[in-house]
Amino acid sequence: MIELPKKTIRDIDVSGKKVLVRVDFNVPLDIERNVVDDTRIRGALPTIRYLLDNGARPILMSHLGRPKGQVVESLRMAPVGRRLAELLDRPVLSLKECIGPRVKEAVEENPDKVILLENLRFYPGERENLADFAKQLAELADIYVNDAFGTSHRAHASTVGVTVFLPSVMGLLMEKELETLGGLLESPERPFVVVLGGNKVSDKLGVIDSFLEIADTILTGGGMCFTVISSMGLPIGDSVVEEDQIKQISSVMKKARRKGVKVVVPMDFVVADRFDKDANFRTVPTESIPDGWLGLDIGPATIQKYCEILSEAKTIFWNGPMGVFEWPSFENGTRGIADCIALADATTVVGGGDSDAALRQFGLEDDMDFVSTGGGAAMRLLEGKKLPAVEALTDR
Repeated sequence: MIELPKKTIRDIDVSGKKVLVRVDFNVPLDIERNVVDDTRIRGALPTIRYLLDNGARPILMSHLGRPKGQVVESLRMAPVGRRLAELLDRPVLSLKECIGPRVKEAVEENPDKVILLENLRFYPGERENLADFAKQLAELADIYVNDAFGTSHRAHASTVGVTVFLPSVMGLLMEKELETLGGLLESPERPFVVVLGGNKVSDKLGVIDSFLEIADTILTGGGMCFTVISSMGLPIGDSVVEEDQIKQISSVMKKARRKGVKVVVPMDFVVADRFDKDANFRTVPTESIPDGWLGLDIGPATIQKYCEILSEAKTIFWNGPMGVFEWPSFENGTRGIADCIALADATTVVGGGDSDAALRQFGLEDDMDFVSTGGGAAMRLLEGKKLPAVEALTDR
């Protein structure tokens, strides 16, 4: 376990204190405004319960959706508060504002309730990290806790601005994220196999470069691998490609060879005659993708080969689906790889985002050792970059 340089809630006395907690409750709602997936809410429960058990008064704040500094009725936090109350089995008071006299009054008059502030992004001051907005948030509490790893790559008022005004520490989920992902970079048990998919290779270049220093094998899939294949001079039909990244990928592949890291591309693909869930499709070898067709999933030979490699791994990190898993005709690659990772005798870490959605679709989320709650934040951390919200916390 790596030692974190920042303080956590275990390092301070929270008894009798009002604690402002940044959580990531940006969860999907259905048309009737019920929470569809409460994974992120459940992720914050250990921190909230720790505070309650130690005599603190949690005041929670989060964003929901993209209201762009305006009040959007369908993005109010009340449905999230109802689900949180069910999970905590205690009252949660959802307010209709984040700052102002009515908020202060509600906090003072409801000492026995968990408080949930209104959607932070109803206020322009949140994303602009305005000092006045941050100060008004901070005035509600004695201590600040950041447990929203998924937003830690953003320098917003609720993640960075408030730390100027309050003692600031990390929550238990943030601590777990940093320990787990940081451990991948520092001391993975070998063989260490990385599985990277998703649509754009440009989103993964920094992570690939970082993993070339520590991984043994990188398995590629999804739309991103066609840029890699194109850089090798092979035809890709009408498959997605980032032409402006080919030179960069060629350089990455040369570095991989120098470092002795195996970067593996699929042996075969499921290709379609158009981008549609009902498209005609067939399986072809990688070197034989026909003109006018595009790859929408890795093929069965690739699944078998990748699973053989994964079965020998002792540490696995996966980020990004292998194909368009949302469509039944093109889900087999992502499902097959997820199944193999779940069965592997290895420490398995999944990098959130679409990978997490795939795990939920296939019912495999509980079969992984750790599923990150932050896609963009996880990628930035694994690139070796600083996270502004973590840097702003109090040093040990």
